Amino acid sequence: MNEPVRPIAYRPDVKGTHPPLGFAGYRSTALRHPSKPLILLPQRLTEVTGPLFGAERVQPGDDDLTQFDGGEAVGQRIVVHGRLLDSDGCAVPNALIEVWQANAGGRYRHVNDQWPSPLDPHFAGLGRTVTDGDGHYRFTTIKPGAYPWKNHPNAWRPAHIHFSVFGQAFTQRLVTQMYFPDDPLFFQDPIFNSVPDEKARARLVSSYDHDVTTDHWALGFRFDVVLRGRAQTPFESEPDDD
Repeated sequence: MNEPVRPIAYRPDVKGTHPPLGFAGYRSTALRHPSKPLILLPQRLTEVTGPLFGAERVQPGDDDLTQFDGGEAVGQRIVVHGRLLDSDGCAVPNALIEVWQANAGGRYRHVNDQWPSPLDPHFAGLGRTVTDGDGHYRFTTIKPGAYPWKNHPNAWRPAHIHFSVFGQAFTQRLVTQMYFPDDPLFFQDPIFNSVPDEKARARLVSSYDHDVTTDHWALGFRFDVVLRGRAQTPFESEPDDD
């Protein structure tokens, strides 16, 4: 007689994995974070079957940020790849991953970004792809530049790429940032340092991947995204209370 299949016990995140919603060093969180307890709304049929931005929306070339408006972006070409994994290290297939970033000069293509670094007419800074059956994803892009912001005196954001991961329902979305190894600006960046646990912060930093680096073409970086558990990637979301 076969033994019944026992559910895998839930393994809560390590305390300190996620940044607090209000962080003194990151000044604008004082205006952003909720001042009252959140109200949990049940997910009804609309929320779990509502519009999804899935594989059918992704077009060929959406994973290549180096080509836009008939030309090639300026800067150090890189390949960013990795896997989307659950708490047991199993692949999460068919998940939509979107990225956005500044250009090589550290400027976003956004009306509110007015610092005097030139815009690149051939870099939109947006991309998306869907994970394959083994949870793999891959983007070709330009290494973003650092940029100044007004959080504190002489404040500069380290080079980073924003990641958005969508689930199977309209309400399922997680957002994080990927950094680059050995960035000299980590010490003064309150967003990076708002993650309390040092090991969790390290999971936000990609690793150089020479196997993906292509001769005379692009440098390779690996960044795995783990959705839950003790190896979870820090996300910009409400921390678990468990």
